[in-house]
Amino acid sequence: MTLVMGVDSSTQSCKVVITDAETGAIVREGRASHPPGTEVDPAAWWRALEAAIADAGGDADIAAWAIGGQQHGMVVLDAEGRVIRPALLWNDTRSAQAATDLIAEFGAEALAERTGLVPVASFTITKLRWLRDTEPDNAARVAAVALPHDWLTWRLRGFGPVDESPRGPDLSELVTDRSDASGTGYFRPAASVGDEYDRDLLVAALGRDAQLPRVLGPTEWVTDARGRRVGGGAGDNAGAALGLNARPGDAVVSIGTSGTVFAVSEERTIDPSGTVAGFADCTGRYLPLVATLNAARVLDAIAGLLAVDHAELSRLALAAEPGAGGLALVPYFEGERTPNLPDATASLTGMTLASTTRENLARAAVEGMLSGLTAGMDALRALGVPIERALLVGGGAQSEAVRRIAPLVLGVPVEVPEPGEYVALGAARQAAAVLQD
Repeated sequence: MTLVMGVDSSTQSCKVVITDAETGAIVREGRASHPPGTEVDPAAWWRALEAAIADAGGDADIAAWAIGGQQHGMVVLDAEGRVIRPALLWNDTRSAQAATDLIAEFGAEALAERTGLVPVASFTITKLRWLRDTEPDNAARVAAVALPHDWLTWRLRGFGPVDESPRGPDLSELVTDRSDASGTGYFRPAASVGDEYDRDLLVAALGRDAQLPRVLGPTEWVTDARGRRVGGGAGDNAGAALGLNARPGDAVVSIGTSGTVFAVSEERTIDPSGTVAGFADCTGRYLPLVATLNAARVLDAIAGLLAVDHAELSRLALAAEPGAGGLALVPYFEGERTPNLPDATASLTGMTLASTTRENLARAAVEGMLSGLTAGMDALRALGVPIERALLVGGGAQSEAVRRIAPLVLGVPVEVPEPGEYVALGAARQAAAVLQD
């Protein structure tokens, strides 16, 4: 049996799966936690990766590996390969003004055309502008910029500061993949003419040029210090799409604290409004994505109001008729991102003596939450992205009511894969693929 390793270095934790390269069956797995916060020393990720590999029984017997991970985080390195400052994560919003400034300088339409993105505080380009404006001494030391999974791949291949690694600080050995690169804001994903970095945008953000990771193709590989093949990895959503074996026509609907809807597409999407982020995937296609703020927390709120657990909320919702007797919940409890209504609040309409029942309120919560995700699917469709099937994942997908009501609200057939570490499994699938190249 040939074994491969896939890693998911997410915001909360590091997950490792070791699988059979031929069948994809999980042989063993491990996990380690990451520290909380929106600013993290990358050394904590490195320690967690080592711990997760050990928890999985070690990696001495694997033939290839790849790392998937959280997108957008800013890891800046000096000429000696040392981390200059703690990494700013995707959920660090201090660069919001930098996003506004970049849009004012270049224009939303031009940026969307060049990179597929309109900057928001999540993206790496805004964090580099923030660094330039608020920590100029640190910005002046930057020799290379990496994303979290790029840096971990580099370290696990044996590179790093000379006193910490066998292969030394060769910054030219930093590698990434097109999916994670497409979330930076200074990369143009255009497979038909060749993906490439937009160096002018990097300079506009950081104030000067810097070493960027080489972008590997879907089955390109490099080697680690033991001579094993290493794939380019993936951003978390692209890794999940690969792990789920999503195909063109599929939309992955993730119901967590917030919601995401992303679809596999053969064509690049450009949305100057910024609603749809025109990411790439890790197979040579594209992965346009929409994010919503209100997802599983909608169910939490109504379950709390009715003083029931989620199993009972599901039972109540399924006891009501479709449409909840006219009761409708607009689920914008904390504003909304899609549509862009940051100051909106939730509202409950259609209340009559007949409609205002516990069952109808539970049903309205499920239908309202799913309607918010449908708005994301509609935004993708408006850009010509075909959607023929939804793959429902995340904690909210474990609700029986959500699973049964989703096809009625989303308007497409729905499949609910078994819960699994799909980002890590996608990385393992990539590792298996580079063995065939």
